[in-house]
Amino acid sequence: MAALPEDRPPLIGEDDRDMAVRRLQESYAEGHIAHEDLDERLHQVLTVETRSEFAAALASLPEESAGTTSTIAAAAGRIQRRGVWRVPRNLRVESAFGRVHLDLSRAVIEHSVVDIEWQLGTGGARITVPRDAVVDIEDLRTGWKESLYKPRQHSRPGGPTIRISGTMGFGRLRIRHARR
Repeated sequence: MAALPEDRPPLIGEDDRDMAVRRLQESYAEGHIAHEDLDERLHQVLTVETRSEFAAALASLPEESAGTTSTIAAAAGRIQRRGVWRVPRNLRVESAFGRVHLDLSRAVIEHSVVDIEWQLGTGGARITVPRDAVVDIEDLRTGWKESLYKPRQHSRPGGPTIRISGTMGFGRLRIRHARR
């Protein structure tokens, strides 16, 4: 039986390859990998087609520095991020009143783990995560309604892990995986 278009693994984009090249070059410059290893891994990240092969090229590299936390905040109104935008390693979302929508499906995610901390008073929130993402909501505390999230049945390895923590007062967090 032929694979349906939806069953194909997501393509590795140029942004992903650029990020991988940068990480490999930094690891080489810092003395974490040898020159021969750098050449082999560069060839691998520039030619592989699957996420698992791509992840293998970056295996055993030192963890990226967590960096600082970026904050998106609004006292009232809507917070929305969608389209192509760079997702920081640590993201804090603060809103007293209003709705929040984060769409990570086309975002540039340079880190294997992204921590999103919610500090929401009143209002709902939605997150659309990449198809191959793994979502962890164990550290999220809700005051009024439980979060709505169904983990994917057949997730492919190699996607980012999105860890969601913090508190939500009166509102519900809805999380869904992108269809493409």
